[in-house]
Amino acid sequence: MKAFFDTLNEKDRRRYAGLEALKLGHGGQKYISSVLGCHHQTVMTGIDEIVNGTEIPEGRIRKPGGGRKKLIENEENIDEVFLEILKHHTAGSPTDDKIKWTNLSLKEISEAFKQKA
Repeated sequence: MKAFFDTLNEKDRRRYAGLEALKLGHGGQKYISSVLGCHHQTVMTGIDEIVNGTEIPEGRIRKPGGGRKKLIENEENIDEVFLEILKHHTAGSPTDDKIKWTNLSLKEISEAFKQKA
C-alpha cells in the first residue's frame, strides 16, 4: 500500500488515502495517515474530494491560489527597498542614460532584502 502510494502524484495520493480511509470507516483516517505517512488533513481533503466531488481544474494538482505568496505581493514598498539596495551598486552607459546595470548577484540582492525586512 505504501509503495503504491509513493508512486502517485499529490492529487492522486490525497484521493487514494481518502478512499482507503472510507473503506475502514471509524478510525480509518488516523490509521491510514499513520500507515501512509501523510498528514491527517491530507486524508480529510481526499475524502472531501471523493464524497463531495470537489473538482481541481484540468491540468492542475492543487487548487489555484495555494502556496507561498510571492515577495512582490507581500512587500508594500518593494520598489523603494530595491532601489535603495542598488543605489551604491549601479553603473550605467555614459552615452545612454536608460542603460543601467548592477554588480550584485541575485543571491546578494536576495540577502539584502532579507536584511531590510
